Amino acid sequence: MKVLHVNAGLESGGGLTHIINLLKEAKHEGTDFELLCLADGPVARAAQEADLEVETLGANSRYDFNSLRRLVKFINEGNFDIVHTHGARANLFLALIKNKIRAKWCVTVHSDPYLDFQGRGMSGKVFTALNVRAIKKADCVFAVTKRFANLLLSRAHLSSSKVHVIYNGTVFHQNAEIPAKYEHPHFNLVNVARLEKVKGQELLLKALKKLDDGNVHLYIAGSGSQQSNLEELVQKLELGPQVTFQGFMTQKQLKHLYRRMDLAILTSYSESFPLVLLEASDNLLPILSTAVGDIELMIPDEEHGFVAQVGDLASITATLRRAIEMPKKELKQMAKREKDYVAAHFSLQQQLTSILQVYQTIL
Repeated sequence: MKVLHVNAGLESGGGLTHIINLLKEAKHEGTDFELLCLADGPVARAAQEADLEVETLGANSRYDFNSLRRLVKFINEGNFDIVHTHGARANLFLALIKNKIRAKWCVTVHSDPYLDFQGRGMSGKVFTALNVRAIKKADCVFAVTKRFANLLLSRAHLSSSKVHVIYNGTVFHQNAEIPAKYEHPHFNLVNVARLEKVKGQELLLKALKKLDDGNVHLYIAGSGSQQSNLEELVQKLELGPQVTFQGFMTQKQLKHLYRRMDLAILTSYSESFPLVLLEASDNLLPILSTAVGDIELMIPDEEHGFVAQVGDLASITATLRRAIEMPKKELKQMAKREKDYVAAHFSLQQQLTSILQVYQTIL
């Protein structure tokens, strides 16, 4: 079975991590996966650094439809059995050529397709409609949470036979392999996410203000369209000394940053099954999330982490305060319990096995 994964190539967040980790695991297992990026960018560079087989199509712009002919040729001459797309642009390109390729087509829905282009006006509505229409044309759809699967069934009216729930996974390391934490005077929070409205960083900043605790410092690792707005909000809330914008960070840089952190936090309005929290847990950080996606499967109870209500500033503030006031020893024990739990249920090997089983079914 020969499989081609396709992405626009411009991902810099969880989508990039998902693709690279999955292909690394496939290579480790001896499975024939290849990667095609529509344009050069972060995904291709990350693949090259991971010694993965990657090609770029050479699309000159986000909507270079002249490259469609090259895409058809690449797929058919490569004799691929499965083409697996990630992201709205890749989905659109495959939808436009589906009738010209022999391979079966799979899509992974990494996030809520009805919220992906939120805040972009009329163009956002157009992009949303095109992406949903493309997803409906695929032979197979992987949803990374049950909630996304139900959304695709009820709102996009996909056939239940097409939709498969497969949770994100990651590689978990032995605790002895995780570097010791650096001593630091403050209680440090880390938010690893794109700077977009759907990630809810404005709620996190407002919660930090309500805490009124100068000993709490927030590190935001990510880039995106909301950066200037968030920087302005930091100044308006007079939080400058407590907030650091790290920009986009590589996995190696994040691992180093985690050594100075006390809590990983997501205050998103919508998420799938956040890889960044699995990765933080692997690095023995306790985690706090809003009740997005199927987060109750990742944080099953209060012994394993903290969950706040989506979009609820009072709930986020109270939950964050509870985490900060918990004795360090108890936080450390919580982090170890959570890692043992997620490592047993959400490994990358389990994710790959589930995907391969679906591939075999549709072939």
